[in-house]
Amino acid sequence: MDRFSFLNAAHTEFFAQTYDQYLLNPDSVEPSWRAFFQGFDFGMTTYNEENVGQQLANYATENQDCSVVSDKIQKEFNVLKLIDGYRTRGHLFTETNPVRERRTYEPNLDITNFGLSDADLNTVFDAAKVIGQQPQTLKEIITHLKNVYCQHIGIEYMYMRKPEVIQWIQDRININDNLPNFNPEQKKHILGKLNEAVSFENFLHTKYVGQKRFSLEGGESIIPALDALIEAAAEKGVEHFVMGMAHRGRLNILANIFGKATQDIFSEFDGKDYDKEYFDGDVKYHLGLTSERKTKSGKKININLAPNPSHLETVGAVIEGITRAKQDKYFPDDFSKVLPIAVHGDAAVAGQGIVYEIVQMAQLDGYKTGGTIHIVINNQVGFTTNYQDARSSVYCTDVAKVTLSPVLHVNSDDTEAVVHAMLFALDFRMQFGRDVFIDLLGYRKYGHNEGDEPRFTQPVLYKIIARHKNPRDIYAEKLIIDGIVDQAYITKIENEYKDKLDENLTASRKKDLTIITPFMQDEWDGFVQVSDDEMLKKFDTKFDKKKLDQIATEISTLPADKKFINKITKIVTDRKTMYDNNVIDWGTAEALAYGSLLTEGYDVRISGQDVERGTFSHRHAVVKVEDSEEEVILLNSISDKKGKFNVFNSFLSEYGVLGFDYGYALANPNALTIWEAQFGDFSNGAQIMIDQYISCGEDKWNNQNGIVLLLPHGYEGQGAEHSSARMERYLQLCARHNMYVADCTTPANFYHLLRRQMKTKFRKPLVVFSPKSLLRHPLCVSTQDELANGEFQETIDDISVDKNKVKTLVFVTGKFYYDILAEREKLERNDVALVRIEQLFPLPVEQLKAIIASYPNADDYVWAQEEPKNMGAYSFMLMNFDLVKWRLASLKAYAAPAAGSHTRDRRRHADAIRMVFDKNLFR
Repeated sequence: MDRFSFLNAAHTEFFAQTYDQYLLNPDSVEPSWRAFFQGFDFGMTTYNEENVGQQLANYATENQDCSVVSDKIQKEFNVLKLIDGYRTRGHLFTETNPVRERRTYEPNLDITNFGLSDADLNTVFDAAKVIGQQPQTLKEIITHLKNVYCQHIGIEYMYMRKPEVIQWIQDRININDNLPNFNPEQKKHILGKLNEAVSFENFLHTKYVGQKRFSLEGGESIIPALDALIEAAAEKGVEHFVMGMAHRGRLNILANIFGKATQDIFSEFDGKDYDKEYFDGDVKYHLGLTSERKTKSGKKININLAPNPSHLETVGAVIEGITRAKQDKYFPDDFSKVLPIAVHGDAAVAGQGIVYEIVQMAQLDGYKTGGTIHIVINNQVGFTTNYQDARSSVYCTDVAKVTLSPVLHVNSDDTEAVVHAMLFALDFRMQFGRDVFIDLLGYRKYGHNEGDEPRFTQPVLYKIIARHKNPRDIYAEKLIIDGIVDQAYITKIENEYKDKLDENLTASRKKDLTIITPFMQDEWDGFVQVSDDEMLKKFDTKFDKKKLDQIATEISTLPADKKFINKITKIVTDRKTMYDNNVIDWGTAEALAYGSLLTEGYDVRISGQDVERGTFSHRHAVVKVEDSEEEVILLNSISDKKGKFNVFNSFLSEYGVLGFDYGYALANPNALTIWEAQFGDFSNGAQIMIDQYISCGEDKWNNQNGIVLLLPHGYEGQGAEHSSARMERYLQLCARHNMYVADCTTPANFYHLLRRQMKTKFRKPLVVFSPKSLLRHPLCVSTQDELANGEFQETIDDISVDKNKVKTLVFVTGKFYYDILAEREKLERNDVALVRIEQLFPLPVEQLKAIIASYPNADDYVWAQEEPKNMGAYSFMLMNFDLVKWRLASLKAYAAPAAGSHTRDRRRHADAIRMVFDKNLFR
């Protein structure tokens, strides 16, 4: 039997449907057909597409009688190739740019490139059925394809790998030729929101001439689109919206989507002082807001716009963390009920590396949020930089292809198309729980800000923009032509909105102060903001001894029916042995801190690179069954556990992951949220998050946050990149009441430090310079009583000396204490006392005063550090510790934190220790 005999009985409709199925998923078609199509495609790609019909005929001739494949079937194949061309390349030939001609791409979609000609235009083809139509003429098929793929919406999706997703998209866009179909009332509502967007900008432009506001003009259609998105999402069950965006258009969205009182916006424009002294605030286009919105159908929804700094795209990571916290807290079984919306700029989404980091999180267990709707307000200019200089890729949204997310490119002048695209994006997200991107191509009416002159760098473009009508006027003209509204109606809604703004402006100018409402205050009920004096108070972190014993047993008992590698078995069982022997190491104390908090109803989340095991193999929060790699989390076996414990190895990112975890802590103050760096100095990969959020978020935006940073720190001969967590940088950021900074020397103190983080009625970021070698140091152990009945000690006095005999009083922090202690014992220097400062900020000055006073004969005071002179806590202590005149014992100033040579490193370390005991070595 001829191996191509199956062609004899084939109908052209069957050819079309089978080939289309093959294009979506080759493995889904019968092997004989697959072989035929593969050979045909090979011929197409090996030669060219210009004579596609001849290629098919040649291929068929080589394999069987040419009569089998009629000219009709050849043409059907050609039409299918044409359809596939529109699907894969149609987005390159759209009418999506309102102010510029599109670049040209080759080959184009001319029918001659697909083996078709004008003579075929009136021929009816069964291939139309694969695009949801009845058999049509080629001319009708092309009209449909142009409407779907080449009008004001261009869509990229054919790179997606799941046939069912591609099919869903094709079915959806084939409806009504992918054109909007709104009824008159919906169109009037769209016009109303568009009018608000345009009128708001016009009002600010006339009342506050020259003031920066980063106007939305050129992209106003996002306002009716967001309005439609929220209304439609609420009908689909979404209850919380979490949105992040940069400054452009932010004020407009705050006023017209989030319902922020324009009186407050005007007060911010007028530059009034704030109503709270401890709060320094931020510029008006960085502030966030949480509000309750009632939809037209009566559903109440919680909408959040996160505050952000000028550092573009950082807020994208934060909103993902906020979203995940809300999902974990309220909807752990249905992530779709919390919808994250990320609004980008075109230059930023293409240029900022954190976008790639955020996109890579999208499907990871510890970071996924059920799909984000990404919206790019595409101005086609980044500050002064043209888009050709802003990226190498064709589109600013090409990062979407990392996760095979669909992208819709939309002409922002066509407001109905923008709304239509937004509703498509919503449906896609709700259907598949994946990211989707909308590239809203518009323009920027003014320069980077309203005082900038764009004609310096884009004179031609800005001549076009100066003559270009705004989206409201364009849409109003369309509705007038369609007979839906008249000019009187347009004038009426414009005047009504402007009158309301005038009233609010008058009212705002009767107020003396600006009131800033903290973001997401609904999540912070019962918490208070405090000063550094309150931070220095003692807090009860005791925990019932019997309960602690029970937890110790449960976290050190592996399941008897599972086999683990011998090392894991020993590590876990040794914890119980050490606990019973009253010699508790760091890893055990840490686990007990988490376990105790879990029994009190607090959640614990730990995230970062290799945190499940711990970089230094001390944590083992997750242990693996030897023969199956099944994960066992012993902290989840605690019988009295009321909170949730989650630990996630992150992907190799600092910036994006710390931003995510900051957002998580922002949305759930009752979760101990920890980010651990693999090594402390790796945190500088997240420096923007530390500088712009963690250190000053409360001061700028009135937001508390209890994020914990664990930064392994200590000089142990591992070179420049694995020694210092850059303590000096964090201490330089410390001021007033902004955060805690600690460098603990005992397991018990670390235990109480973690518990204190949850037991207060306020939240502050906590930076901990965590140990490496101390994890297994024989002297770095604690007792059961110190855990159960102790408290966090900001300072630890030296109880091993006769204070009357002490002449030299040394102040030290962290691991260096044990190095100096060893030297003191070696030298038998009983005249030297070592005082540990466990909390560097807020510095416990009153405690230090009392300690100093208790050494009546001391006359030599030393600050000792293992870091170089220009690093570590030295400069901080110079500024903040003036109770006595003291000298420094440290390394000289160096450019790198530590030497690469182990010998040189240890020599320098020994020199710093010798300086402690010999004042004549001071330098």
